Amino acid sequence: MSRTYEIMYLLDNNVVRAGWKEAKAGATGLIEKHGGKVLAARRWDERMLAYPIRQRRRATYLLAYGELDAAGVAGLRRELDLTESVLRYLILSAESVPAEELALTQAESAADFVIPLPPEDRIDEDYDDEEAEEGAGEPELDEATVPAAEPAGEEA
Repeated sequence: MSRTYEIMYLLDNNVVRAGWKEAKAGATGLIEKHGGKVLAARRWDERMLAYPIRQRRRATYLLAYGELDAAGVAGLRRELDLTESVLRYLILSAESVPAEELALTQAESAADFVIPLPPEDRIDEDYDDEEAEEGAGEPELDEATVPAAEPAGEEA
């Protein structure tokens, strides 16, 4: 039995710069490859990432709605994990496709609609992944700013 799913993709901006229609078709084509049907798909936004993913600091978000059965979703997840142009993805069950999303998908499909190219990815020479993992950049607390702990087991 097919269900409706909302799928958010984070696409590599290098692929988007090469051609939005091709990047979109590559991502949404995977839905059809796994026995599904694309109901709506549009560019949601282009943003800076909270942390680098595969050495990328920016990505373009693609929001899609599709109909798939459970086996198709499992296959789609496996393939998305292996697809280099997709940095991350999120698949959620949806009741239906919102009317606003259908209208925005139609507007994006119009011949005169222009998708802006994403900006170049800024490479931070000073950024070190190990420092980020260790919590670099967090404020250091001294004894004066840390509240004293109450002794355990004593009641007033």
